Amino acid sequence: MIGKTIIGGVTHKVPVDLKEILISKPDVLEKWKGLTSLARNEWICWVTIVKRQETRKEHLVRLCEDLLKGKRRPCCWPGCPHRRESAKKWFK
Repeated sequence: MIGKTIIGGVTHKVPVDLKEILISKPDVLEKWKGLTSLARNEWICWVTIVKRQETRKEHLVRLCEDLLKGKRRPCCWPGCPHRRESAKKWFK
C-alpha cells in the first residue's frame, strides 16, 4: 500500500493523517474517489483548518462517518476560505 495515490482537492493536498485513514478504510476510500475535486477540497480544509489536534481527530472520524452515509460535503461549513481572493490575507 505504500505509495498509493490519494487524490486531493482544488487548493489542498491530502494531509498524511487523512491519507492513512483512507488507505486503511477501503470503503471510505471508494466514497472519497467518488467526490469531485471541489468536494474533496472542502473536506480537507474542514479537517485541517481547526486549531486543536483533538478537534482535528473528531473531524477525521466524522468525515469517515459522513462519507459512508453518502454525504458529499461537510455539514454546516461555509466552504474553504482559501479559495476566496478576499480571504487570502488571513492565511499564509
